Amino acid sequence: MRNVTIKGLLAHKLRLGLTSLAIVLGVTFIAGTFVLTDTLHNTFSNLFGNVYQRIDFEVRGVAQLSQTGANATRNPMPESLLSTIRGVPGVKAAYGSVQGYAQFVSHDGKAISTGGAPNLAIDFDPNPEISQLRLTHGRAPQTAGEVVMDAGTAGKNHFSVGQRVRVLSITGPPRTFTISGIAEFGTSANLAGASLAAFTLPTAQEIVGRVGQLDTINLITDPGADKALVQRDIERVLPPGVEVVTGQTVINEQTSAVDQALGFFNTALLIFALISLFVGAFTIFNTFSIIVGQRTRELALLRVVGASRRQLFRSVLTEAAVVGFLSSLVGLGLGVLAAWGLEALLRGFGITLPTGPIAFRARTVVVAILVGVGVTVVSAVGPARRAVRIPPVAALSDRAADTDAAPRRRFVGGGAIFLAGIVLLAVGLSSGTVAVVGVGAAAIFVGVAMLAPAVARPLSGLIGRPVAGGFGIPGKLGRENSMRSPRRTAQTASALMVGLALVSAIAVFGASLSRSATASVDQAIRADLLITANSGSMSKALPELASSVGGVTASTTVYRDQFEFRHSLVTLTAAGVANLSDTVILRMKAGTVSSLAQNEILIDTTTANSDHLKVGDTVPVTFAKTGATTIRIGGIYQANALIMSYLVSDAYFVSHFDNPDPGALLLRTGGSSEVNQRVERALSGFPNLKIQTRHEFEQAQVNSVNQLLGLVYALLALAVIIALIGIVNTLLLSVFERTREIGLLRAVGMRRRQVRSMIRSESVILALFGAVVGIVIGTGLGIALVAALRTQGITETVVPVARLIIFLVIAGLLGLLAATWPARRAASLDVLSAIASE
Repeated sequence: MRNVTIKGLLAHKLRLGLTSLAIVLGVTFIAGTFVLTDTLHNTFSNLFGNVYQRIDFEVRGVAQLSQTGANATRNPMPESLLSTIRGVPGVKAAYGSVQGYAQFVSHDGKAISTGGAPNLAIDFDPNPEISQLRLTHGRAPQTAGEVVMDAGTAGKNHFSVGQRVRVLSITGPPRTFTISGIAEFGTSANLAGASLAAFTLPTAQEIVGRVGQLDTINLITDPGADKALVQRDIERVLPPGVEVVTGQTVINEQTSAVDQALGFFNTALLIFALISLFVGAFTIFNTFSIIVGQRTRELALLRVVGASRRQLFRSVLTEAAVVGFLSSLVGLGLGVLAAWGLEALLRGFGITLPTGPIAFRARTVVVAILVGVGVTVVSAVGPARRAVRIPPVAALSDRAADTDAAPRRRFVGGGAIFLAGIVLLAVGLSSGTVAVVGVGAAAIFVGVAMLAPAVARPLSGLIGRPVAGGFGIPGKLGRENSMRSPRRTAQTASALMVGLALVSAIAVFGASLSRSATASVDQAIRADLLITANSGSMSKALPELASSVGGVTASTTVYRDQFEFRHSLVTLTAAGVANLSDTVILRMKAGTVSSLAQNEILIDTTTANSDHLKVGDTVPVTFAKTGATTIRIGGIYQANALIMSYLVSDAYFVSHFDNPDPGALLLRTGGSSEVNQRVERALSGFPNLKIQTRHEFEQAQVNSVNQLLGLVYALLALAVIIALIGIVNTLLLSVFERTREIGLLRAVGMRRRQVRSMIRSESVILALFGAVVGIVIGTGLGIALVAALRTQGITETVVPVARLIIFLVIAGLLGLLAATWPARRAASLDVLSAIASE
């Protein structure tokens, strides 16, 4: 049977080649995702390792709230602690540092953007044994008017030593500095794409609002010193709330934080890769089903000469395993190119990632091969089971034996799987479990694919009427071909059904999200102008400057940071009480807004209902700066997109947070364009600001949603491409199967052009059938997703009919494209040879 399997593979190279292409694309996506994330992991790990490997210990504030590791909130330390640390026996050198926001302004007056990475202000440590920065040009800053710029920012924006540069900060208006030096972060041009502005320590403390304070103290010990003893001696002199950790601990925390961030990124990309493989599984199943049907006589003859059912079953699965293995190897080879492609795609959507040497781990090879072979073999199990049911007597007949299971049994099973999928989807959406949602959606698709043959014939006939009218007699023949085998039509269209169902679900979700964003702004904001930071942070000088502009009748400064509410880490919003009603719409369900002035908290209805809270309740809260306390609930308001779930007064907020900077500024200008222009002129010195009218702010929310949808559509495009490969494969197999029929049609006068039209019309009907079913299922999934997220702020349900119709038209055009090769192949058949074929 081994030789039979090999000959079977060699005899169907073209058919299995197209099938393998579906696996190649899916495995390429998986391998590319792992290569990209592993490369990023290595880049960050090497970066932090190079920077902190020289540091023996770091002194810092203890992690506050429920946070740990590199991203934890820590309180600053008094600068006087530095001299105490330097006096500990065994400490060779120690240097205190601060970190905050500072953003360079380019030569053309625009704030330099980093594509999502932070704009950091740090102090320059002149000690090369401890310093994170390594000068490549110039010298360290020595006066309050000098700054060192990172090499990445300097190179991209054409800055050099000795030039003047404006710097934005949170503590005041922009200041101008002289570039005294250009430096690298460790061995990289910058810190993973972030801009770095390094000042003298006093200047950095002033820039970030840490005068007399330090964030960390890095130190090295004397050669030969007992590090454990030095660490214990340091611990003895530390005040409460301060700790000392090793440099390796810092490296581990930074690496862990990167892994956590990349874990989400990796999971998101792998979801799309698995979707592509799931779609490819339909193509594989359909291809092997058709091949088994075409090899009925061959397989029956094998039974006649003594092959057992088990041997036939193993033979078909071995073919699948070989196809999957070879496809996985090709996909692995293309994984590196896919990693570059994914990086370019993300860069095109504004997501900038650091670059480094390509990382290709053994885990990538193992996972890619296991997934590729596994999906192929599992997809071939059904056709293999049908192969073993072929009776030996079929070898004596020219007609294929009907080995299909009873339609009734298939429909009952499909209905059960479909209902189970709906239940799992509902459970997953209500609990927020992504894995359960995925399994539920997959079950729905499998169930629909099993039920689709029941509607394939009537629906293909309905869709085929206008198609037949457009293609004439060949179109009628194409329509009859699609109706002839409802099961094959349904199987072929299933892959495209899955792809377009997901695209349609995302379209419904995106349209609902856009409408909800617009509606939420109208229901949340009364201000005429909204000022936010386009990148970086806002200066504390802005509220007073903007409110003093003539024509501004009311202004509200909004702050935002994290705290613990009933021992859960959440986001707290604060706003000035005086003009709140003029700029923000708060629909109170209980209590009053005036309770903010009594240092009470307002919560939204969602929080009140989920936590069973009411006005007058006292709840425990914890702040990083001031620790644990309690607060009284003074009111409950309807969900507000700007305020979110928790609101306090700005005075209360400032007393519990260390050096907060404004998150947004709301102004009432009476809608006067003249006043709006005055505000823009007054704030023109801050080029990092985004000054928007309410309508512009609404449109910006919609644009953000559309940008995200564009990225999702681009990632789902691979699934649609694989579905089209399935159509091409089926049509090619159909041409092979109907060789004699096509030859007879040519013999009675059908021209080559008409043969091509017949195949094209059949392809269009297949594509439209899959598109119609997919759009219907996808619309239902999208509506269910929106309903599940109603409490998260998606309050509007929108079905974008025009966009769904566009998807339908595109599916038809893609069907025409998919038919190009099969149609040419059919038209090129030799008439006499085709008639003589069996």
